[in-house]
Amino acid sequence: MDLEQIATFVEVAHSGSFSRAAQRLFRTQPAISTQVRLLEKECGQPLFVRHARRVELTPGGRILLRYGERLRELRTAALAELETMRQRPRGKLAIAANEATVLYILPVMILQFKRDYPDVRLDIVRNFSRKIIEKVLENTVDFGVVTLPFKHPHLHVLPIHRDEMAVLAPPNHPLAGRPAANLEEVVKYPLLYPKTGQTRHQLDRHLRRFQDRVKISMELASVETIKKFVATGMGVTLISRAFAQAEHAAGTLRLIPLEGERIYRELGLIYHRQKYICPVAEAFLATVRWHFIDGVNHSPAEPGPA
Repeated sequence: MDLEQIATFVEVAHSGSFSRAAQRLFRTQPAISTQVRLLEKECGQPLFVRHARRVELTPGGRILLRYGERLRELRTAALAELETMRQRPRGKLAIAANEATVLYILPVMILQFKRDYPDVRLDIVRNFSRKIIEKVLENTVDFGVVTLPFKHPHLHVLPIHRDEMAVLAPPNHPLAGRPAANLEEVVKYPLLYPKTGQTRHQLDRHLRRFQDRVKISMELASVETIKKFVATGMGVTLISRAFAQAEHAAGTLRLIPLEGERIYRELGLIYHRQKYICPVAEAFLATVRWHFIDGVNHSPAEPGPA
């Protein structure tokens, strides 16, 4: 049963005339008559008794009118709700990222998104990059954040964040009072290293030329654990500045800029190429672009001497 036919039938019933219904619907009278005839054929009975200047409902027509009015109201309500959702998205989004990204990179952007779209429920999933990629490919999460470089034939990759890495040391460490330190100086001290991931691979590449001198004291699974052990004086590490700005400002740890070469940690938002971008997802992407790409978000300032 075609909704347009139902809407036409209801209008004819209310106006009592094919010609008046045609005027109200901005259609020709023959087009209105055709719609009603097709509906009568589907119903298997006449819906109107035709008189010279007016029409009146048959018993079957009166039954159909009750349902037709409800269908028309439901259609109007559905379209209104869809428009409201487009203007003010609501629903649920799942975003996967590793612990450090969830703690230090996403909060300000998510705060802005929730202010703009309070009716959207966010599910933040913390996991390692390999698992994040799997979840996005399986469509069990809507978006993921991974360390770049990264490419996959079935995934869109949107670069969103770039943060310079620095040396992290306890405040009483010999490097702590330096305005900057180069890698050759850093490898003289025990290093606390991330156990896995793109950051680990990146550090391996940059420190390969010092492999005969590098002293990896501990391999640890999370940024928070690494910071805790650096604070005990067990070694130093190379870390994204955003991850330790609070400790640097408080004086409990020291960030020392790298001298001579710069190492960056870059992040990208990933989502499936075949994903339907619903209004909620579209709103999230717009917020991400506004916050990270259009210059609203700024990297932390270069740490200097305390």
